[in-house]
Amino acid sequence: MNKNAEMLKRLTTPGGVSGFESPAAQAAAREFKPLADTVQHDRNGSVVATKFATSRKRGKKAPLLLIDAHVDEIGLIVTRIEDDGMLRIAQIGGFDQRVLPSQEVIVHARRPLRGIIGSKPVHLLTPEERAAVDKLEDLYVDVGLPASSVRRLVQVGDYMSMAPWFHELRNGFYAGKAMDDRTGVAAQILMLEALKGRQHTWDVACVAATQEEYGGYGASTCAFRLAPDAAIALDVTQGQAPGLSEDETFPMGKGPCIAVGPNIHPGIYDRLCKAAKAEELPYSIEPVPGVTGTDAGPIQVTRHGVPTGLVSIPLRYMHTSVETVAMLDIERTGRLLARFVVDMEGPEKLRE
Repeated sequence: MNKNAEMLKRLTTPGGVSGFESPAAQAAAREFKPLADTVQHDRNGSVVATKFATSRKRGKKAPLLLIDAHVDEIGLIVTRIEDDGMLRIAQIGGFDQRVLPSQEVIVHARRPLRGIIGSKPVHLLTPEERAAVDKLEDLYVDVGLPASSVRRLVQVGDYMSMAPWFHELRNGFYAGKAMDDRTGVAAQILMLEALKGRQHTWDVACVAATQEEYGGYGASTCAFRLAPDAAIALDVTQGQAPGLSEDETFPMGKGPCIAVGPNIHPGIYDRLCKAAKAEELPYSIEPVPGVTGTDAGPIQVTRHGVPTGLVSIPLRYMHTSVETVAMLDIERTGRLLARFVVDMEGPEKLRE
């Protein structure tokens, strides 16, 4: 794997379920540290890595651009320990429940325990049960220990993440857990690398936000504290795959998607498109007629309002443990953001 893939692997391997993001946030902070002027953790656990403007006018504060990508991932939580030691579970975030049976998980208990998600054997299912998707209440996690050991090590409320899995496919495609949205964090890092030695008049705060899958709370509180003059949210969107309509998906390996709609400030959208053309980067336009379901929503309405844009990376098999991305899309997103930062003029220009 190339260095960018190795970096993405370091970001996606740690567990970081919503509300329990510390391992993933620490991994993001380590990647930011050599590239940013300051790296901080806020009260909700989000990481804020700031790169100052290369030239500041004496006595004047530089405008601030917030670039957000969420660091949390979907996961599970222990709701009950059965008499035989099996663990009953609930979701944190929204899994594609069809793929949960047979998955390997890490139970973050007194010590990490590997487990598998089990269900009723297919040989014992009724015809009706065979035709239905397993209900979450019928699934359980088996850690292979007697009930006495399980009760000593595990308690109700312990969380579970998907077991680390990162695999290189052909043609620069990679699959694994937590690509949603650690690919966005990877793009932030590539942007900071691309800004080395280049002049820009805005401070840039890269936020690896917590709790997006639970409601966007990390982005909301960060935006309130930082009070940015403009913002861009980074997330993933549906990548093309067999059986899916081209009207609802976007090509893989053909660059990032730039959103447009009521959640998006026209000035940010326009400047993102201009930056892509200036860099000769392919991109897709993603029309979003309603709420985007991303951190762009809470950021836009923070304080008295923040001009906000959204850039998304196409991804296949969203909310599974085999989320698949093209590295080229992540790299192009980093280049797009760097050009956007370099070309930014004063905040008043956004109103033109």
